[in-house]
Amino acid sequence: MTITTEQLSATTLLRFATAGSVDDGKSTLVGRLLHDSKSILTDQLEAVESASRNRGQDTPDLALLTDGLRAEREQGITIDVAYRYFATARRRFILADTPGHVQYTRNMVTGASTAELAVVLVDARNGVVEQTRRHAAVAALLRVPHVVLAVNKMDLVDFAEPVFAEIAKEFTAYAASLGVPEITAIPISALTGDNVVEPSAHMDWYGGPTVLEHLETVPASHDLTACHARFPVQYVIRPQTAEHPDYRGYAGQIAAGAFRVGEAVTVLPSGLTSTIAGIDALGESVDIAWAPQSVTIRLADDIDVSRGDLIAPSSDAPAPTQDVEATVCHVADQPLSVGQRVLLKHTTRTVKAIVKDIPSRLTLDDLSQHPNPGKLVANDIGRVVVRTAEPLALDAYADSRRTGSFLLIDPADGTTLSAGMAGDAFAATAEQVHETVQHDEEGWDF
Repeated sequence: MTITTEQLSATTLLRFATAGSVDDGKSTLVGRLLHDSKSILTDQLEAVESASRNRGQDTPDLALLTDGLRAEREQGITIDVAYRYFATARRRFILADTPGHVQYTRNMVTGASTAELAVVLVDARNGVVEQTRRHAAVAALLRVPHVVLAVNKMDLVDFAEPVFAEIAKEFTAYAASLGVPEITAIPISALTGDNVVEPSAHMDWYGGPTVLEHLETVPASHDLTACHARFPVQYVIRPQTAEHPDYRGYAGQIAAGAFRVGEAVTVLPSGLTSTIAGIDALGESVDIAWAPQSVTIRLADDIDVSRGDLIAPSSDAPAPTQDVEATVCHVADQPLSVGQRVLLKHTTRTVKAIVKDIPSRLTLDDLSQHPNPGKLVANDIGRVVVRTAEPLALDAYADSRRTGSFLLIDPADGTTLSAGMAGDAFAATAEQVHETVQHDEEGWDF
């Protein structure tokens, strides 16, 4: 299956997240990046200048471009994830500015979960600290393929190369031990703009790219032709009009990979098979479609397909399972406990589930495992074993971040409890998938 360069041009979008300890200058870096790349409007800049003057500052505080909540501005910290959209002549960007405080680890997970690159800031005066290691661990856990170490505030250490070299060496060794595939270290001063958009005149010893240059040129991590093709069905289209009396299509967004007309596919979890008879995109029939396009797929056979089903190539279909072992980041204030009944949302499918076990909780300080914690509280990251009432077509998160992730939801009020990353799911046998389920007294099927 070949996708042309022209077809791939629509994918020149880079999602990246920023992370750093408190007062490392993360929001200032984001503001500088937006300002120097001419990606902010005049009225936005005027509002920042006015707010800065009211706070007694002589120059615009560019951190205010992202610290939008009142509490953030008053306390001078980042609390929630702030998303910014901007573009240069070479690439489009979606930027997630995430908090640095330990108690907002869940917010960083939210911002980095879809990122293809993470920018981790370090204060040149302090070097690699505990929170730096936390952010590196989260990036590795979420399998962010590219990590940039931005050694900030170089102006406060006289732009000394040995300071940068020592920090870069320590961080690179630590991140590499976590399995981060690519690490790029850049010395910067976000306050003055050195090596953010323009090369620094104060660090002629550095011959690498600026932050923006690296963002513009880093390879996009998604190779559409190499991904496992997955299509979660969101809606069944049956117009039943005189013009289209027999039309039946399955609408949704392609989660990964590509599909083409004539390809043999399997519908999961039922296991029914068919062939793609047609693909409709933007009102026109096409021969091929790829992630993240929203399309309607028509099948050659009239089989039972509904919302929540997953269409995959027959030669590369995941094995449905009801037993899922995963790593989760707990994001709710209420704890997650063994025996708790939850809803598990995977792509467009939501099923009932029970937390069967919590084998361990991860200590991000030293990456040690605390065995059998019994429960997870807000910002905890741990391993869980979940039993679902119905089989799911999960991929391993290492293979597909889109179809290997899921949410655990409180069935009482719809609150999101945990964000999960499927690990070694226990593949169910055909007998297990189609066995008669048992009902408990409250109607939960397992």
